[in-house]
Amino acid sequence: MIDVPYGFFLFVLGGLGLSFGSFANVVIWRFPRGESLTSPPSHCPSCSASIAWYDNVPVLSWLLLRGRCRSCGARISARYPLVEVSSCLLWVLAGVVFGMTGSAGFAVVLFYVLLILTFIDIDHKRLPNVLVGALGVVGIIGVIISRFTRVPLVPLVGIAGSGLFSQPWLAAASGLVLGGGVSLLITALYGMLRGKAGLGMGDVKLLAVLGLFLGPYVLMVLMVGSILGAVYGLCTSRRGGDLRSARIPFGPFLAAGAVLAATVGPAVWTAYARLVGLV
Repeated sequence: MIDVPYGFFLFVLGGLGLSFGSFANVVIWRFPRGESLTSPPSHCPSCSASIAWYDNVPVLSWLLLRGRCRSCGARISARYPLVEVSSCLLWVLAGVVFGMTGSAGFAVVLFYVLLILTFIDIDHKRLPNVLVGALGVVGIIGVIISRFTRVPLVPLVGIAGSGLFSQPWLAAASGLVLGGGVSLLITALYGMLRGKAGLGMGDVKLLAVLGLFLGPYVLMVLMVGSILGAVYGLCTSRRGGDLRSARIPFGPFLAAGAVLAATVGPAVWTAYARLVGLV
């Protein structure tokens, strides 16, 4: 067995996160448009000139080129390095929280796909079923491995004690039911009262999948996402926006809630339980 220094482990995760962040930009741009993820190679969206490898180094190339295309001088959005840095930080965060374990690998996949879904939802106001479904398949694989190897991989949180949630598959199943069921119920009730959907079905499906990864802590995702969404809506209305006709993407808020629940969810719940005298 190779003894890998923890610092080196995080360094490698950060480097991989940067590299995959570059690919995340490709997915965010091309996937919703039905374009191939591999062909044509990376090119300038303004002049279609191919981007050389030395101009495609994550973050660094954008800085050296001052955010412009080498061929035509057109501006390149700051979103590209933002996504790359975000990917790097999320991969490192997974390593810091879960250490050199299999759970860190599943956390990396979860955070990475949520990053992609966040920007797609911002741009197109939808969460592609293929990406949400692929994330669900990864979650199910993790649950199956945990069930038969007795190594707790998925859910990432929510497995504790000797009760119902001590079994990974039961914790994941409860999260799936809670995430999908509660959000679907909210959507139905909101539709009956207001005459329009409260949550899109993409959000409902994503919450169900997040339940696989987070178990009962998926309810924290819904709560945090709702709070962040309400704050965003309030800020929008104060700037003169019309919330009645606006389509607010809920995916980014759910993604933020999922990262929060996966990393500090148990600590937050323990602190709250002690505060109200439950423990």
